[in-house]
Amino acid sequence: MMNLALFGGTFDPVHLGHLAVARAAAATFDLKKIYFVPASVPPHKAEQPVTAFEHRYAMLALATADDARFLPSLLEAPGYGSEPRANYTIATVRQFKKNLGKAGRTFFLIGIDAFLEIGHWREAEALLGEMEFIVVSRPGFSLGDVGAALPEKLRPPEAVSQVMHRHPATGDILLPGVTVHLLQGVAENVSATRIRQAAQKGRPLDSLVGPAVANYIRKQGLYRDTRARPPASKTGEVWQPASETGMLPAEGARRQD
Repeated sequence: MMNLALFGGTFDPVHLGHLAVARAAAATFDLKKIYFVPASVPPHKAEQPVTAFEHRYAMLALATADDARFLPSLLEAPGYGSEPRANYTIATVRQFKKNLGKAGRTFFLIGIDAFLEIGHWREAEALLGEMEFIVVSRPGFSLGDVGAALPEKLRPPEAVSQVMHRHPATGDILLPGVTVHLLQGVAENVSATRIRQAAQKGRPLDSLVGPAVANYIRKQGLYRDTRARPPASKTGEVWQPASETGMLPAEGARRQD
């Protein structure tokens, strides 16, 4: 039995911040495998261009090649011969667990900015019961913020919430139907937006994404012309990314990189 985690996001592109988060989570929670799941159609970005799934998956394969714990996943790959469709997180998580069978303890890796929106996700209560959540925290948030983000039926009592607001977002939150672990101490000042802007201007990318991914971006000419990136479908929301900032500077995950 192994500890396994899902790490979902747009990964447009995957960068060193994402890898830093994954390494910290693996070390802290003894994760033997972390599956990086690029969203096929990220509907929360329906009005924004998104690089083709094939390129985002290829960059993930390159970025994770040197760490046996990290695996790029095709769980959200668009169906061949059909139009891309949006998949809700709850469906993806259930499919993942179905594929694995009784493989072990499962976690969902996510940034705190994205987690604060979880009460609005489809079947949020069921989703929180499917896996333990590893929430990548940062200064400025309290345990009360995390508790208040939960669906109403899962939130702690008001008296408990008031006490939680006086404590930083550290440690664990264990409530009926939900387990949240707060992960701290990861800091990588890099964002997907910054990388795309640098690529568009022909600037070096190695220090942001690593040499293999930087070389792929150069060879494929990615991000040089943003008009070449078609917008996502408008079929609904799916993966709420763990944060395109990787390590979650104040810009926040839902700023939508």
